[in-house]
Amino acid sequence: MTMALSDKDRIFQNLYGTQPWNLAAARMRGNWDGTATILARGRDGIIEEMKNSGLRGRGGAGFPTGMKWSFMPKQSDGRPSYLVVNADESEPGTCKDRDIIRHDPHTLVEGCLIAGFAMGAVAGYIYIRGEYFNESVVLEAAIAEAYEAGLLGKNAAGSGYDFDLYVHRGAGAYICGEETALIESLEGKKGMPRLKPPFPAAVGLYGCPTTVNNVETIAVVPEIMRRGGAWFASFGRPKNSGTKIFCIQGHVNKPCNVEAEMSIPMRELIERYAGGVRGGWDNLLCVIPGGSSTPLLPKHICDDVLMDFDALREHKSGLGTAGVIVMDKSTDVIKAIARLAAFYKHESCGQCTPCREGMGWQMRLMNRMVTGNAEIEEIDVLENVTRRIEGHTICALADGGVWPVQGLIRHFRPLMEERIMAYKAQHARLAAE
Repeated sequence: MTMALSDKDRIFQNLYGTQPWNLAAARMRGNWDGTATILARGRDGIIEEMKNSGLRGRGGAGFPTGMKWSFMPKQSDGRPSYLVVNADESEPGTCKDRDIIRHDPHTLVEGCLIAGFAMGAVAGYIYIRGEYFNESVVLEAAIAEAYEAGLLGKNAAGSGYDFDLYVHRGAGAYICGEETALIESLEGKKGMPRLKPPFPAAVGLYGCPTTVNNVETIAVVPEIMRRGGAWFASFGRPKNSGTKIFCIQGHVNKPCNVEAEMSIPMRELIERYAGGVRGGWDNLLCVIPGGSSTPLLPKHICDDVLMDFDALREHKSGLGTAGVIVMDKSTDVIKAIARLAAFYKHESCGQCTPCREGMGWQMRLMNRMVTGNAEIEEIDVLENVTRRIEGHTICALADGGVWPVQGLIRHFRPLMEERIMAYKAQHARLAAE
């Protein structure tokens, strides 16, 4: 067992809402401490510190944050630049941003100011999913507090920099978590992904340079700047550094969100913070490690896999949003994956033919796999079709929609074959009678 992350090293000091979320309480926890001094380091100084920290995007893709910010234009060509924060958190199994916003919103608000300054933005927009109504109320109130205290708006936090921050509520579409679809929705259009290039850093919101970052990515920025990139990089493995909020749910004794160090072994994460698997570790069937779009991993891999981007990729899965979905041996895993196939069929925007047609086709075949009403050869057909969908669409929804099914076939093909044989045997018996 590795050493547990100590409370003093946790960035989110109020993740469980044990203290008030308001500005006075946030300042007691260290938020808004020396913000003007941080901004005085200049754009390049902040971006360099972010690069040193090794922070990678916490929204699923894991792109290096400092590098992403550096793509923003250094000299204005007359167009304003914008920061957009993705609080659309619609990935099944993921609820970390929700707790940040409702219990620790000033980490995000201060992070927006610092990140906005680093990329030369005149304003920030937080796009929050429509279902997070109570969270949006808290966020609006936290922003109002920050304006009243002179921390936002003209001469924000006494830095000489002007920065405005707005909250925009979405209408509840998974696709709007994709950055270009989010921008389209923010502009009042239908939330559908755009072709890239041009990337948002060149042509984003209202045709202006824009960077889209996840809530957790932005919320950790102030503490990294206060403590230094080297401090953040001291947790986890190289290229997988820092602390991370893991959302642990499913068949565990104590489902929870917890901020732990990156690269913690999955078994240790589940046993230390979530009270272990229901019925003991040997009762584990599989785990989806990074939210519903990442392929499941069977128990023998979960025994010693590390929870970081690279270790999970080596096993053909991913860290994603770190939504850890634990399934014990009582689970009908074929049915569970068929349910995810139905979700992705429902949430496809329909713009790209492989996704529009493929998600429905995949769902219908998976529903037959649940009962066993299929041919064994159809497992190969299903696999083949998922490969033809993957990588052939504008955005990654289709990839995320087929990866759960690919993971099922990779690790539980014998179970799928067994169910088909059982179905055939049952129908043969009924015919004989």
